[in-house]
Amino acid sequence: MSGEQKPTTEVKPKTERRRFNAEYKHQIVAEADECQHGELGALLRREGLYYSQIAAWRKAQASGTLENKKRGPRANVNAVRVKELEAENERLKKKLEQAEAIIEAQKKLAALMDQLKKQETS
Repeated sequence: MSGEQKPTTEVKPKTERRRFNAEYKHQIVAEADECQHGELGALLRREGLYYSQIAAWRKAQASGTLENKKRGPRANVNAVRVKELEAENERLKKKLEQAEAIIEAQKKLAALMDQLKKQETS
């Protein structure tokens, strides 16, 4: 007994999350579809899967979206369009400010011309 090593009973702080590639998912869905009554449970136990995973993979396969996904945050597909719209918004704001300044100047000019007309007629 002194020469044998004792198994470690230490609990790992965090288990690693399992990741399944598209090929594996297609294979398991195909196997699940071939299972006879009562065999699906054995397949799930053997692979360490849940029925909900198989159901989700079947649904994704039927819709054609069962593929390898890139990890990380999803890219904003509208980012370019958003930048274009923000730039256009800024351009239009400047144009509006210019138009308001011109209108204000026209109001002042009209008021000044009215005063000059009143002075000439008096």
